[in-house]
Amino acid sequence: MTKFVASIDQGTTSTRCMIFNHAGQPVGMHQMEHEQIMPQPGWVEHDPLEIWTRTQDVIKGSIQNAGISADDIVAVGITNQRETTMVWDKNTGQPLHNAVVWMDTRNAGVVADLVKDGGQDRFREQTGLPLATYFSGLKIKWLLENVPAVREAADSGTALFGNMDTWLIWNLTGGTDGGIHITDVTNASRTMLMNLDTLTWNSDIAATMGIPLNMLPEIRSSSEVYGHTRADGPFGREIPIAGILGDQQAATVGQTCFSAGEAKNTYGTGCFMILNTGTDIVQSKNGLLTTVCYKFGDEPTVYALEGSIAISGALVQWLRDNLKLIDDAPEVEALAGSVEDNGGIYFVPAFSGLYAPYWKDDARGAIVGMTRFVNRGHFARATLEATAFQTREVLDAMNLDSGVDLTALKVDGGMVQNELLMQFQADVLDVPVIRPTVPETTSLGAAYAAGLAVGFWANTDEMRSNWGEDKRWTPDADSNASTDLFKMWKKAVTRTFDWVE
Repeated sequence: MTKFVASIDQGTTSTRCMIFNHAGQPVGMHQMEHEQIMPQPGWVEHDPLEIWTRTQDVIKGSIQNAGISADDIVAVGITNQRETTMVWDKNTGQPLHNAVVWMDTRNAGVVADLVKDGGQDRFREQTGLPLATYFSGLKIKWLLENVPAVREAADSGTALFGNMDTWLIWNLTGGTDGGIHITDVTNASRTMLMNLDTLTWNSDIAATMGIPLNMLPEIRSSSEVYGHTRADGPFGREIPIAGILGDQQAATVGQTCFSAGEAKNTYGTGCFMILNTGTDIVQSKNGLLTTVCYKFGDEPTVYALEGSIAISGALVQWLRDNLKLIDDAPEVEALAGSVEDNGGIYFVPAFSGLYAPYWKDDARGAIVGMTRFVNRGHFARATLEATAFQTREVLDAMNLDSGVDLTALKVDGGMVQNELLMQFQADVLDVPVIRPTVPETTSLGAAYAAGLAVGFWANTDEMRSNWGEDKRWTPDADSNASTDLFKMWKKAVTRTFDWVE
């Protein structure tokens, strides 16, 4: 009988469950969006109970859409939006506050206070990360200092912290009735609380941030059997939960970037480029993050350099939801294609500050170069170009840190269906851009991690054999995107600096 692996992908704007066969092909999927809660400028929250409800619904829907039985599923993998931070009570199972989303900047004051005593890189050697609003530990600190219910539960020992992987696994394995409280090394590496070398919580940093260690989940590898889904849960039977990867690391695995020097870029709500550096911990000198790429069971840990961009696909959503320039996100391509160029405008989407390679929490978004000539089409084109320009900045930093010039870029995520963007990306980078046959690489990566743990895939070579090229974009020799246009983009970026006093 044919068997399958299920993958739960809990993302920033939606949750989906996908079912994959041994060839790495999706056979069923169901996806549902959840509310984006924005109480005030710079604050972004999610309702954890809504996400848990959506997760149960998409699990059932994906099995139904695949036309299979839960008995045909041999393992479950989890991938998730990283850094999004929540705290709940282990006795009641109730969240003590909405989840604070990775792009939320409410903890800027926390960051500033820590920077005063040791600088932005005071924890970089241990964690690979600069002090920035992005990371979970700094969000936990804000919650402890500003939400009485969180503080009280932490003091009484009933508070549990987790990113979305931890929250879903705790609920899938029983919640208040025996739910396991774990995370994997990739998610733990995004908290600013884990030692990169030992893969353990750093008690000194936790103490500096005032975070009790008993709030934190147990750190496990990215591929092993952690526990089983409950028979009374959404799968309807006990199935091994055997893979956990943060979403960008999952996409790296899904793209089978298993060798040092291989890289991928994911175009989602944000944009994230990861370069596999093998078993070496490479500290960035050019504004990148050092992170765990994956750890399969007892095998050596694989590390990576990452360039994180806060806003890419979210900028298209902003055009749709805030400015009402388009009705649906795919419309942006036709609108951008209605003009020959950007009309001289550059859109720097520093809505949550600037991430890599600048790490400036005090930056804010700007549109520069406006004249009366500019129309809706130019806005759409500048929106797409912003993603490509930001990716170029990250790639330049990656080349400097690694000492190796990238010769091609594997891409995935929702925006890779945008032909205009992909061609412009190749022009800006001046290297080929390659889309795989299965673009849902985040979900696929989590499935690979889970399937590997139970022997569904024997090794990484089997996974590599599943990868195939769907389309390749090569740079246009006549384009000035990588020279003149990129120079103007760099100038535009400087206009966003130091906006918040």
